[in-house]
Order: sequence, then structure tokens, then C-alpha cells
Amino acid sequence: MPKSSKRYNANYGQIDCDKRYEVAEAITLLKDMSKAKFDETVEVSIRLGVDPKKSDQMVRGVCKLPNGSGRKVRILVLAKGEKVDEAKQAGADFVGAEDMVEKIKEGWLDFDKVIATPDMMPKVGPIARILGPRGLMPNPKVGTVTTDVAKAVQEEKAGRVEFRVEKAGIVHAAIGKLSFDADKLQENFVALMDNIAKLKPAAAKGTYVKAISFSSTMGPGLRIDAVKAQSSK
Repeated sequence: MPKSSKRYNANYGQIDCDKRYEVAEAITLLKDMSKAKFDETVEVSIRLGVDPKKSDQMVRGVCKLPNGSGRKVRILVLAKGEKVDEAKQAGADFVGAEDMVEKIKEGWLDFDKVIATPDMMPKVGPIARILGPRGLMPNPKVGTVTTDVAKAVQEEKAGRVEFRVEKAGIVHAAIGKLSFDADKLQENFVALMDNIAKLKPAAAKGTYVKAISFSSTMGPGLRIDAVKAQSSK
């Protein structure tokens, strides 16, 4: 476990637990810490002043990161006819219809994202119990059920993140890799915050963004000054 490693403990020792860091300062500190042997993901956790149990306070969306996510995404497109060629030309890794649905039923899950045309959704229904718990179920609200499969594939390849508030009122999202330039990570963070701000439910009262923290995949978390993070956008 990372919390018992010498590297983790050394990195944790660089953090002032009583401090609320400014965004640029936090990113610089993360990049200066001792790194793992792989390119770690920079992750953001945002605690919102909403009650996810109430349908009118659900926060869910998708953000196109201006500098990409740094992640290689394997995309499966479920489509027929001319949409098959459109998906392939756009760079989809796997394309098919009932044949792909049957493969999934048999246990195949070597993909990171599923995009489907509306006419394929009745076929997708029977595998919802497989895709849903893994966050792979196509959804029109985030653009993964669409007739414009080429655009959807291109956006996923370019780097975009889906997010939704969890039961504890927290949104988790990745904003890039530690290898990114600091300004690129900050631009991605600003884009994410802009998207979340636009989705503030009318029913949410009081402070909307209550707390923010940054971390790398294998590193400790840094608490961010939420007020400054929003005012500096």
C-alpha cells in the first residue's frame, strides 16, 4: 500500500496539513514530489454543497479538457450500417453490433468507453447490469448515445472526462498526468471547475463548492483554498 512506502511517507512529509494551497502552488508541489515508476494521474476531489439523494440536486456532466487527459482510451462503438465506417474512420478501437453485445455477455471487457447509436440501445439493455456497475453504460446525457458517432469518438480520444457527484457529495475527476506542464494542468482544472459551476442545481443552497483537494495516483492529498481556486479562474 502506498501509505506504508518510504516514498509516500517522504512525500507526505512535504505537506503542511493545516494549509489550504493555491492551485498553482499545489500543482508545483505535486510535480516536485518523488514519483512512481509510471506517469501518475493528477486527480481532483471536489466536495459540493448538494444532497445527491435528491434528484433536483444531482450534478453530472462531461468536460472536454483543453489539453487532453493523457490517457489512451479504448473505445467500443455499437452501431450498424454507415455508422460503422464513420466510427472506424474516427478512430474507434472496436466497432460492431449484436456480435459485440454477445462478446460482452461472454465476459469480454477490453475497452474503456462505450458509444452507441440510439437504435442499438434495445440491444444494449440486456448487458446494462454488466456495463452499469463499471461506469460503461452509454448515456445520452453525457453524449455517449448519439447519431454523431464520429464526433463522440474524436472527443473521447482528444480527452474528456465524465463526472458525477457521489453519495457523499463529492465529485472525483482526473485532469491530466504529472508529466504535463503545470500550466496545462491548471487550464484543465479551470475547465473542469467552469463545467461544474454551470451545473449548480437551483435547489442547492448555501456554499456550492465546499472543499477541493489534489493528489497524484500514488501520492498524498493536498487541500486547496476553494475560494481562491474559484476566484482565480
